[in-house]
Amino acid sequence: MEEQRICRYYRNDDACETKLVCFAPAGAGASTFRTWARGLPSDVGVLAVRYPGREDRLGDPIPPRLEALADEIADGLGGLTAHRLVLFGHSMGATVAHEVALRFQERGRPPAALCVSGRQPTHALADRKLLSNTEEEIIAQIVSFDPSRAAVFADTALREFLLPAICADYRLVDDFAGGDRPPLDCPIYGYTGDADTEVTPEQMRRWAELTRGSFRLRVLPGGHFYLRAEEAALLADLSNVLADIKSRTRTAS
Repeated sequence: MEEQRICRYYRNDDACETKLVCFAPAGAGASTFRTWARGLPSDVGVLAVRYPGREDRLGDPIPPRLEALADEIADGLGGLTAHRLVLFGHSMGATVAHEVALRFQERGRPPAALCVSGRQPTHALADRKLLSNTEEEIIAQIVSFDPSRAAVFADTALREFLLPAICADYRLVDDFAGGDRPPLDCPIYGYTGDADTEVTPEQMRRWAELTRGSFRLRVLPGGHFYLRAEEAALLADLSNVLADIKSRTRTAS
């Protein structure tokens, strides 16, 4: 089944009226969200997108463009749009989640909400600084975000295993032109760390320009990967968001 190839299920039983689909940052995979089900309500399904080229899709080629990746994910997960669907993406994952949300909306089934974390909005990406795509520059940037990764890259075998997917993801991000997109018909919820060097709270607030619905930003302590140390606080806030979405969509129906 295509949906099961594209998504890993951390919880998805019959009681899950809401499906939270999570999109990892560059170089990461579905396991980024392996602990999230424990911190979210039992009636929320927790699914994580399996990007190609890593983990249990190691042999699958990574598409040449981020738009093609979004096409593949939207096609594979189209059946989920029959449910109350919320998308969450961090860093590169926020851009991919937004592109997938747009594709669902084009097909007449927008998600109930989009949650974006640690990433400038799509229409602001045209002015971003591009990397030179050298391995050393990419590693230096990753370590600047997360010093604990230095030990991983110091291990030659691990470095050689991880770098192809990481570099491919960074090329996807660099080659993505961004630009104007149609506004979404669902609310957008933003999250960021107060010390994130990649995006400021002011830049995150520009996500409000990409929805006809409401926008709200939550700033948590930490840098680009604040969501690790602040996982409990993030999931507590997401739980409240999901409860609010559930209440409003039931009222609307």
